[in-house]
Amino acid sequence: MTRRALVTGSEGFTGRYVCAALRAAGWNVWGTGVRPDAQTSNYVACELTEPKQVASLVAEVKPDLVVHLAGIAFVAHGDPSAFYQVNVIGTRNLLAALASSDHKPRCVILASSANVYGNSTEGVLGERTPPNPANDYAVSKLAMEFMARLWRDQLPIVITRPFNYTGRGQDSNFLIPKIVKHFRERAPTIELGNLDVERDFSDVRDVAKAYVTIAENCPAGETVNLCSGRCYALRDVLNMACEISGHLLEIRVNPAFVRNNEVRVLQGDRSHLEALVGYWKPVTLADTLEWMLKDT
Repeated sequence: MTRRALVTGSEGFTGRYVCAALRAAGWNVWGTGVRPDAQTSNYVACELTEPKQVASLVAEVKPDLVVHLAGIAFVAHGDPSAFYQVNVIGTRNLLAALASSDHKPRCVILASSANVYGNSTEGVLGERTPPNPANDYAVSKLAMEFMARLWRDQLPIVITRPFNYTGRGQDSNFLIPKIVKHFRERAPTIELGNLDVERDFSDVRDVAKAYVTIAENCPAGETVNLCSGRCYALRDVLNMACEISGHLLEIRVNPAFVRNNEVRVLQGDRSHLEALVGYWKPVTLADTLEWMLKDT
């Protein structure tokens, strides 16, 4: 029997990779998003903030698996209220529709964010690290996590907290694509913030693999970090990009990009992920950068 997966935000950066990975694993994948003109098979346009549209979507697809990626992900988004409308109310509408469906999914994966940990706790961050969100995006994701608990006796919910990840197709508003864009265009200079902060970066292909593996195992009730467990200083990222591209540019530190009281090291603990779904060797950031820099 064909297994049906519904991926919200399927036309987004992460969604495209997750859909491809699910199809490769044998799932019949349906996507949804706000674009009515998406040229994709098995795609249904839907505003998650509209309960009737969400109920209609769930009734049409009858998913065995839901990977809920849709949401406003750019921290500097100009409308704070949109974070709560989409990330909290939109998710609630989806869970309500799934719980009311006569075809209950076998697994519901909700994408939260490692931003819920904030930026004041330094070191290796595990799922038991107390949340300390520092912006509306992170607060909305933590609120979504708490709201989802209302449905855990009705739905097999798994919450993921992805750390930073990147790859081909990510918007240049994000740090690594911005760096890659400057090197690919042979730009003479780049403006950045603190070059010595160290952050955990994953490859989007690893993140997609993690979603598929979680879907197959469905550790319902769990919250799990998606991370590489490896930290890279921004200065090291620039050096890798320089070595791969053969291009040297001038780096200017813009004070406007330097955050006050920013902790030096934020690293994810992936031991819980590995305990749930097994170990695999993460793609190195150097390999990710080479893949992105050689995108044609």
